[in-house]
Amino acid sequence: MAITKAINKQTKSHAAMRNCIEYVLRDSKIKDGLVDISGPYPFDDITYDLVYKAFREEKAIWNKDNGRMYAHHVISFHKDEAITPEQAFEFGKVFAEKVFGNHQTLISVHQDKNHLHIHFVTNSVSFLDGYKLHISAKELEQMKQITNDMCRERGLTIAEKGKHFDGTPIEAGTITSWSKDKYNMIQNATKESFLVSCMTVIKEVLETACDKLEFIQKMKEKGWEVKWKDGRKNITFIDAEGNKVRDANLSKTFNVDVSKESLEKQFSINAEREGYYKSVEIEIEVPSGGEGKRKSVLAELKAKKAEAAKQPRKKNVIDKNRNR
Repeated sequence: MAITKAINKQTKSHAAMRNCIEYVLRDSKIKDGLVDISGPYPFDDITYDLVYKAFREEKAIWNKDNGRMYAHHVISFHKDEAITPEQAFEFGKVFAEKVFGNHQTLISVHQDKNHLHIHFVTNSVSFLDGYKLHISAKELEQMKQITNDMCRERGLTIAEKGKHFDGTPIEAGTITSWSKDKYNMIQNATKESFLVSCMTVIKEVLETACDKLEFIQKMKEKGWEVKWKDGRKNITFIDAEGNKVRDANLSKTFNVDVSKESLEKQFSINAEREGYYKSVEIEIEVPSGGEGKRKSVLAELKAKKAEAAKQPRKKNVIDKNRNR
């Protein structure tokens, strides 16, 4: 199983680029010297000084030595994957050629963890035409697909959403975040994590909220502001200290779907259940001899339900894709 990830750090300074190159080429991490650089490179040795110089020289040729300096990506293999450092090195060189073929890319296999991982530091300026490197979310997904295809070609395990390396399902609530700092903060519990706090409150409020407004109000009562706008894909949750977290981040971290579609589905379930409870209460409260009143109330509830059923159902993402 191989996971491809973009390292989203500040990349708009020469110092940041130099520091990144130096980190990727540390002897303590490389061990077997499995390092390469694609594209034009005039030096015999690969050191962080020379790679940095080569990147700067390429930028100077095209007069683009400003703005975004580089891109940093990592492919991590599961600790139980049957792959050698040399095979990972070959994997990295092929991947770099497929994805960053027009850009100088430093490739380095790190062996300092219990799993192999490959670092890619890519010059933002193309050596062919001087174009700047821009990687969209869609292109990152394509990179992940290329990784899966390459794993399949080599008989390696394919990463499957919602499953562990051995193919067993990941239970809801299991922390699956790939962020080291976030994982340690949650697992070690050295201080109360706002991520855990947010997820706990959401699950509590979601047990009874019957619509979006009720959900937002109850979250507010428990100290969480909810930014839920129709024109935006994600919901943002903000606590009293100003800590922010998106629904997508929570879903990824805890393996629990808290997207707009999922929340609205639960609202509908809660509303239907609440309607049932109310009808039961009416049955209980109507005194003996009040049969006529009871029938009229139940008839009114049925009429409202029938009217609601006539309303056009809002299509979800799956429905939309099927119509394309």
